[in-house]
Amino acid sequence: MNRTVRHHVLAVVTTTVLATGVLLAAPTAQADDAVDLSDPAAVTAAADYSCGAMYDSDQALANQLNDNLTGTLRGYMTPYRISCARAIVNTVRARGLTERAAVIAVTTSIVETTLRNNPNMEDHDSVGLFQQRASWGSFENRMDPTWATNAFVNGMLNVSNWQSRPIGEVCQAVQNSAYPDRYQVQAADGARIAGALFEPHPGPDNVGVYRPSTHEFHLRNDDGSLRKVGWGTVGDLPVSANWDGAGPDNVGIYRPSTHEFHLRKDDGSLIKVGWGTVGDQPISGNWDGGSADNVGIWRPSTHQFHLRKDDGSLLAQITWGDDGDIPVSGNWDGAGPDNVGIYRPSTREFHLRMDDGSLKVVGYGTAGDKPVSGDWDATGPENLGIWRPSSHQFHLRAADGSLLAQITWGDDGDIPVSGNWDARQ
Repeated sequence: MNRTVRHHVLAVVTTTVLATGVLLAAPTAQADDAVDLSDPAAVTAAADYSCGAMYDSDQALANQLNDNLTGTLRGYMTPYRISCARAIVNTVRARGLTERAAVIAVTTSIVETTLRNNPNMEDHDSVGLFQQRASWGSFENRMDPTWATNAFVNGMLNVSNWQSRPIGEVCQAVQNSAYPDRYQVQAADGARIAGALFEPHPGPDNVGVYRPSTHEFHLRNDDGSLRKVGWGTVGDLPVSANWDGAGPDNVGIYRPSTHEFHLRKDDGSLIKVGWGTVGDQPISGNWDGGSADNVGIWRPSTHQFHLRKDDGSLLAQITWGDDGDIPVSGNWDGAGPDNVGIYRPSTREFHLRMDDGSLKVVGYGTAGDKPVSGDWDATGPENLGIWRPSSHQFHLRAADGSLLAQITWGDDGDIPVSGNWDARQ
């Protein structure tokens, strides 16, 4: 399944508004089917632990997989099981490993727990996604999906020729199960599930500017060349995102006079979306983890983000920021949907909202800078940057806080934007 989870968007308002945002939710424990899916009496006492956020799009993905799976989990995929598979896949990807590594790990969890983070010691002292024994680590560690997956991967990397051996053999070499033949029969479903979540990185984001004087976007391609797109009219404010869920990001504007977004599709046609009211500032992002991005606004009078669902209803209303802030959005942790944040010019700080609602503060820039964000190195999480009007330079931040790139682009009066302008892989 080739949908793009991570997109980047940027909008700019007043001086700048950048966008891409987040939604979330995940309980501490999540009840689900027992290991014996056909026997209700087999349900054990303690509820399964959370594997992380579950998103609106997860039910549709579960339904799709249920029609295609052929093994134990056919008809039994749920948003919770999707969240557990996602936790495994994201951990594998974060280590720079191939999709095959994710298939091996997902296949193992299908056999061991039917993709559940199970705290019940049903087989000696085994717990978690991979039913790891106490010799692997503490109970708390084994119940942490990231820790448990990394522990499994460490074992997998010690298996000779894991890249080419049959999936079932690699699973067994790590797990030392009393039932070695159970893994290979689930490998096809492990590949289907991992493949639905292990999406190729779409390449790095790049920068651009919107020129109000000519109503043109001047977008920088990866080779440093210019792509010019005329869009909008006097008073419009720029946004950018992957509006149709396919191909590269595209441009759009927010028209304050009518409270409308005018979004440009890849074929040059128009999507018109009414959203917001007087004084609102536009943003955009992949709020629900689906294929296409959507729009939102930040309301300075209430310091609230109003994020739009695909059906036109309100997905989330999030209070974040203060007077004088500039809204931003991005996928700050590289997993799940986008989230929101603000740039505070008075302190030159980004205040980013994480998926659990916590705050991450990042100092970057100097007086007069305008905020941007993007996945500058195509590693997954989006990072921050600024555009300095006095020098017309973008200063893009690496994950470790160092300067990743300094790009001269734009002119006086321009508004910075960013996005993945080139065709996606």
